[in-house]
Parts: sequence; C-alpha cells; structure tokens
Amino acid sequence: MTAPATSTAHRPAQTIGGGPTRSVAAASWTALGALMLRDLVVLRKHWWEFVLRTIVQPFLLCFVFLYVFPKIGQGIGGHGSVQESAFATILVPGVVGISVMFQGVQSIALAMAQEFGFTREIEDRVQAPCPIWLVAIAKVLSGAAQGVLSAIIVLPIASVVHAPGVQAHLNLHWWIILTFVPLACIAMAGLGLVLGTSFEPRNIGLMFGFIILPITFLGGTYYSWDKLAPVTVGGWHWLQTLVLLNPLIYVNEGMRAAFTVAPHMHLYVIYPVVLAFGGTFLTIGLRKFRRRVLS
Repeated sequence: MTAPATSTAHRPAQTIGGGPTRSVAAASWTALGALMLRDLVVLRKHWWEFVLRTIVQPFLLCFVFLYVFPKIGQGIGGHGSVQESAFATILVPGVVGISVMFQGVQSIALAMAQEFGFTREIEDRVQAPCPIWLVAIAKVLSGAAQGVLSAIIVLPIASVVHAPGVQAHLNLHWWIILTFVPLACIAMAGLGLVLGTSFEPRNIGLMFGFIILPITFLGGTYYSWDKLAPVTVGGWHWLQTLVLLNPLIYVNEGMRAAFTVAPHMHLYVIYPVVLAFGGTFLTIGLRKFRRRVLS
C-alpha cells in the first residue's frame, strides 16, 4: 500500500539547507539592523575624529563670545556679568542646536556625496536584502544617533567655557530633553538626507555657502526669536516672519526650552513644526534617494 499523501499547503517554505525561509519583512529589518551596526562600528573606530569634529565649533563659539569678549571688555548682549550671563544662557542651547544640525549635514550629506561620487559605496549598501528606502532610513537613524551623542558631548563643554563672572543659567527639563532632542536630531538628519541627495560632490561648496550658512546665522543660535521683533519695515516684523521658514530656529528654541528657563516659543508650536519639517525632509529625501540610486 502506498502511504497517504500529506498536504503541503501549510508547510513552511524550505531553504536549500533545510531551514525555514524568512519573510521579506524579517529580512528587511535584519538588514536595517546590520546597516546601523556597520555605521556604529565605523563610528567606534573613528570615535576621536567624531568627538573633535563635534566640539571644535561649539568650543570656539563659547570661547570667543563667552570668554574672550568679556575678558577684553567687548561684551555681547551688554556689558556687565548680568547681561553677559543672559547672553550665555541664550548661546549655550544654541550651540547644542547647531551641533545637532551639523551632525546631520556631516554624517549624512557629506558622506552621501562621497558614496554617490567617487567611492560608489552606495552600490554596496543598496544590495542589502531590503527596500531601497530602508537603506536611506538606516542613514537617517545613524545620523540622528550621532546628533544625540553630539548634544550629550557639547552641552557640558559649552556650559563651562566662560569667563569668571559669566554663567549660563541652565535648568534641565527632562521630559522635553527625552522627547524633543531625539525629534530634532531626526529632523536634522532628514535635512542632511535632502542635501546629500540634492547636491553633486563638486557642488558641496555651494551647499555650505547658500544653504548652511544662512540657516546657521538666521537660526536663532545667538539670539532668541522674540528678540527679532524690533527689526521692522513699515510696522511689519519682516525678519521675525522670514526666519519662521528656517527649521533651525525651532530646534534652537526647543533646546532653550529643554535646557534653560530663558524665553522661548510655545512648545505647542515647536513640537508640531519640527515634526512637520522632519516628515517633509524624510518624504523629499527618500524620493530623491531612490531616484539617485536608480539613475
């Protein structure tokens, strides 16, 4: 007698080695984890390069504005320890904000310009068993993680590089720190993705000259948004209105809300706008990334 035939409808798919195959989703998440682990290993091997790249600009800003200027009697924000301390309270969270932004630009935009350029490393990444958009998400998450690390490194350094008598009045609001800082890092990493997929390697200088510098100087690093009110034309607060198009102004205002008691925008404005900027940057960046890869 022949043995009864068994149904194969519910058997798991078998690989050549005999084990069950993974679903596409499982393979994609495994590939995402591997891509992020690769970036973590690279970061660990170049840790001191990352630290130096992170602290040089914030250290110089605080050293010049909060140490050298008070020492030579060229105070910013007014003369006297009270006015100089008030400026320090504004500047310290501002340098944390620009550190987060520059991490998004350096770790994603500059690296991606090289990967799409002469190194062609992007070709190896997109061969991972996952959708193309997930490769870009891995870059964004890696850049956001480096942004969080930069905030952790920069804040204590910026808070102590002051002249005698000058003190930044910090007050840590942990619920804002734990929710807003990662959100800001993801938004700035999304900006890095957009820039990295928009500029050719030969045009990186244009990116810094026409985009990064205006964002930095009009992003509220050295002043709070409400202080721009006196800049008017015919009663219209034109500069205060114009800078609302700058994502960095919301990041820096959020950093002031997280680290100080200084005046800042309302949180019910900061959170939705940063979330909207992040979603917009990711949508545009993912579309442009796919187009660059397939071209």
